[in-house]
Amino acid sequence: MSVMTPTEFLGGAVPVDGYGPGFFRVGGKVHHGAVIVTETGVTPWQGLDDTAPLLALSGVVDVLFIGMGADVAFPPRDLTDALEAAGIMAEPMNSPSAARSYNVTLSEGRRVACALLPL
Repeated sequence: MSVMTPTEFLGGAVPVDGYGPGFFRVGGKVHHGAVIVTETGVTPWQGLDDTAPLLALSGVVDVLFIGMGADVAFPPRDLTDALEAAGIMAEPMNSPSAARSYNVTLSEGRRVACALLPL
């Protein structure tokens, strides 16, 4: 398991604490499978075809880091187009990088979320 570097978070925001094969630890709790993480908590996610919970972040977040698993890949174009139309900037990267980027951006007090596919 990889453990994330502790940092300061404003107002009780929830960070990604660690990750490993098939799971993420968020706010001290282990979650198996894909997840969406916001400053208020974690939600199970069904993956790239499950667009509704991502689009529901419109007006709540400005940037969404999309963790594509162990490797860098691009999400389907229709997903990124839909997110852009909803006012959400999507940044695809591998899941470890997405988790770290989420934590850093969250610690800056910015409106951010991450959608993470497991390793």
